Amino acid sequence: MLLMVVSSSAADLKTGEEVIGAMHRKYEGKWYRTLTFVQNTITHKTDGTTSSEIWYEAMSVPGKLRIDIEPLDKGNGILFADGKLFSIRDGKAAAGRPFVHPLMTLGFDVYHQPVATTIEQVKGFGIDLSVIHKAKWQGRDVYVVGAAMGDLNKPQVWVDKKNLYFVRLIQLGGRDKKVVNETQFNKYFKTGGGWVAPEVLFFADGKPTMTEVYTEIRTGMTLDAELWNPEKWMNVDRTYYKKK
Repeated sequence: MLLMVVSSSAADLKTGEEVIGAMHRKYEGKWYRTLTFVQNTITHKTDGTTSSEIWYEAMSVPGKLRIDIEPLDKGNGILFADGKLFSIRDGKAAAGRPFVHPLMTLGFDVYHQPVATTIEQVKGFGIDLSVIHKAKWQGRDVYVVGAAMGDLNKPQVWVDKKNLYFVRLIQLGGRDKKVVNETQFNKYFKTGGGWVAPEVLFFADGKPTMTEVYTEIRTGMTLDAELWNPEKWMNVDRTYYKKK
């Protein structure tokens, strides 16, 4: 009697849509819905020097992220909510503009919003979901969606094969869309039924532009819904990052 041996590769995901679906299924009903942290935001300047700011951030998944920039009494920040981006200065919000945050979509929203929504958003980032290959990233197996092996000049997303979290994004920027912008989510650890990457690195054509380091990370707390109301920016309790 002959036994059929099925290799592990037979179970490999074949399209970007399958990767997104697998990410959602793995953590559906488990991944945290709220997250707060303090972020040291380090900007790398072209002359080789750096500057830093402290940002206080609150997230409600899917789609809502509030950033309060120190010093808090100035009322400056950034708000992502309801598919829009708001710049806040002196406690007042400029008119919001449509914006889907790719790092929110890939790093967090994918686990809570409908798979079809994520698929459409990822397509909107210019990523071709029909192109996929496997590679190694920081010693781990990953799926690379959006480009052929060795091609780092097309929009693409890299997803850890085992844990199905996002680790790398490449997008094209600049006026001629030839600047290769790269984002890395690094040093993941488990928390709140999901994962958090406390180090986020940004590069343009291989040169570092920004480093984000998260501390005081908390998940699963109840947060005031008005935190994401641009009209009430200064009229809410902004010590949310201290609440458990």
